[in-house]
Amino acid sequence: MQKTWRRAALAASLSITGALGGLVAAAPAQAQPVASGSVTFSGDQGDYITGGGSYAYSVADGDQLTTSASTDASHVSVNVNGYGGDWWYLDFDAPGSQPLAPGTYENATRYPFNGAGPGLGLDGNGRGCNELTGTFTVLNAVFGPNGYVQTFDATFEQHCEGGTAAARGEVHIANPPAPAPLDLALAVATQGTASTVSGKAVVHGTVTCNQPTSVALYGTVTEIVKKTIVRGDFTTRVDCAPGSPAAWTATATPGGTQPFVKGDVEVSTRAQGYDSEYNQYVEVNDTAVVKLIKG
Repeated sequence: MQKTWRRAALAASLSITGALGGLVAAAPAQAQPVASGSVTFSGDQGDYITGGGSYAYSVADGDQLTTSASTDASHVSVNVNGYGGDWWYLDFDAPGSQPLAPGTYENATRYPFNGAGPGLGLDGNGRGCNELTGTFTVLNAVFGPNGYVQTFDATFEQHCEGGTAAARGEVHIANPPAPAPLDLALAVATQGTASTVSGKAVVHGTVTCNQPTSVALYGTVTEIVKKTIVRGDFTTRVDCAPGSPAAWTATATPGGTQPFVKGDVEVSTRAQGYDSEYNQYVEVNDTAVVKLIKG
């Protein structure tokens, strides 16, 4: 019996952290190395996954363990790359979208086809269940932002194809506290310039961050001149480091023949930086009224 599927990717989502706060493209969390942990399991005679054998893996013994969680902490995956060449996958999935919390989850079925009920899965070394039933108990679970797994301890039992033979095991994961995610802040200065020579508008401002990142800025300047809408886009990039604001300046070129002139304009700006801790982009947006003076 050879399983032909692996695991479906978690759906990407967007989460808004504030009206002008970070907009995070929340892709599936990438697997993180486990600092300290172990995976052990064994099976009854007749269990297809284990072949009736016992298996033990730990970071201390040179085995590679990685883990990841969904951003809502409802699903945890643990991958084993054994020192001797073994490879295994473990999945624990809470009912619906509730976070995994200490307690026993009964009547689990094969992840990711468990629907609204709990999901479970132990497979690897070329073997997997087409259908399974089982139960698992979460002993401890501590999560950080963006799918970071700090602590996860659980025991499990699964049966393939409705059989009585079972595979039973436990997993223990311990990682340092989660690093802070990238926090960007964007400010647009309330005064800019309108060139009397080129007709372009120059706007500026600052960005701040809590980790080093290169920030790309995109925006649009809009002005009404003699009942005509004048609009121009701008883009620029600035290196940001913690501790002090990074100043940026950008030039918007009007899209038509009408130049920008002195007066009030609307400046819509988007700043995007890459979060190296969680391997994702973070965006902040701001819309401000800016007074252009002759320049």
